[in-house]
This record gives sequence, structure tokens and C-alpha cells, in this order.
Amino acid sequence: MYKSLIPQQVSQALLEDLDNKDASADITAQLIPAEAQATGQVITRQSAVVCGVEWVNETCKQVDEKIKVTWLVKDGDHVDPNQALFSFSGPARAILTAERTALNFLQTLSATATSTFNYVKAVKDLGSKTEILDTRKTIPGLRLAQKYAVTCGGGKNHRIGLFDAYLIKENHLQAAGGIDAAVSQAKQLNPGKPIEVEVESINELQQAMNAGADIVMLDNFSVEETKQAVALANGQVKLEASGNMDGEKFKSYAALNVDYISIGGLTKHIDAIDLSMRFND
Repeated sequence: MYKSLIPQQVSQALLEDLDNKDASADITAQLIPAEAQATGQVITRQSAVVCGVEWVNETCKQVDEKIKVTWLVKDGDHVDPNQALFSFSGPARAILTAERTALNFLQTLSATATSTFNYVKAVKDLGSKTEILDTRKTIPGLRLAQKYAVTCGGGKNHRIGLFDAYLIKENHLQAAGGIDAAVSQAKQLNPGKPIEVEVESINELQQAMNAGADIVMLDNFSVEETKQAVALANGQVKLEASGNMDGEKFKSYAALNVDYISIGGLTKHIDAIDLSMRFND
């Protein structure tokens, strides 16, 4: 699904740079002779998990189809500092015009993939079965791109949006008349859609189980409360731990073998991967 949105995402990003015009709007690039050609490569200055190959390709294509990009890695690959990611050749003006937009996509999506990988690895190192989930706390306009990046890092996608699964939270429950009423209505309105209920106590967990929820989100449960929840659920319902799971906190919950831990930081608290474009002499 994400692939169909790439041309639109790239086009919008280029419009920000080119003021609704074509590549000739790059006044700095006009300092370079129009006939000048360039070759070079893009390297990473730090360890990372790569994501964004198709966004780079599309950016170069939209700026000037004469730009040739040759990839030395693929999405999901692990790379080391100073490793070359791709080489390029073509009109120097066009390459410089495309540079920032292409690298913005690559460094941002690779950051999400890298962050996800680090969490997934930490869980595996604990010997836990817990899976790492993303959330809807994504950069506006890049929802599917970042969701894809999460999978490149070994994580799993939570619901994509508001249409593919229920996530019934506190305000929904209050407006709908409680857990049993909300779950019952959800089943009637959209049979077959996964139903997840957010709960704030062991008592509400029991109510969600009785109502037939598929997944229960344990909202800001303590480690001890989560341990009780795992014992109560006993595999009858999937459990998701949630609530400021960044940093080292998530490890205590993963050690309890909850089914999922959702981490908003995968897509919102990211440090862009440090990349560098270098022209050959």
C-alpha cells in the first residue's frame, strides 16, 4: 500500500523546496554550468538499518530522469559508519537539487527502522516472546512510510489508521456506555474487525475479557499490575503494554512476556541518521 503514495509524498516534498516550480527554481544550482556532469556516493556516518530506497529513487526521477542511482544496499540492511549506500551520476545541477529531499526521506525512515531494530534486539536478548508495535504517532503525511520502516527494523504494525481495527479508549468507553456495550456494538457494526480495549485496572481487564475483546491494552500499568494481568489473561486474550515505554522501561514489561509493547517513540522520537553526499573529484 505504501508504494502507491511514494510519488505523491516526493512531489509534495519537492514543492516545498522548489516553490511550486520545476528544478530550474533552484537558484543556487544555476551557478553550475548546465552541461556539468557529476558522480559520487552517499555514505552513512553511523550504524543504521537502511530504509527509504524507493523514496530516493523517486526523488531523483522527479527532478531529472537522467540521474542514475546504483544501490549498494537494500531496505532492511544493517550498515556501518562510513559505508557507502548508493552511488550516483548525472547532471550536477539536478543531483544537487534532489540531494536534500532524497536524504531527508532516507535519514528519517532509516532512523525509524534503526530505532525499531534496537528495541526488537533488546527484547530478543531477554529471550522474550514480546513483539514491538508502532502507533499512530507518526509524522503527518508519512504514516505508511514510517509503518513500512518499522517492519524493516523487525517490528510489527499496530492498526494502520482508524479504519482497519478498533482501539476503544477511555473516552470511547464513557461515550458508548462502558466496556461491554462498546465491544458488543463494535462486533455488530464491523464483524471481523479486531477489537482492542484500553483498560486502567485489573477489574477492567476482566470486563474486557468477558466482553470478548481480542486484545487488551494495559494503559500505564505498573510492572506488578502487568504481572497480575498476564496471570489473569492466561493466554485467553492478547495483552499490550503501553505508556511511555521508551528508554529502558520496556525491558521490565518484555520480561513478563506480554504479547505486545507499543512504543510511540519508534516514529516520533527519532534521531535522523547522519548521511553525507560526496562528489568524486
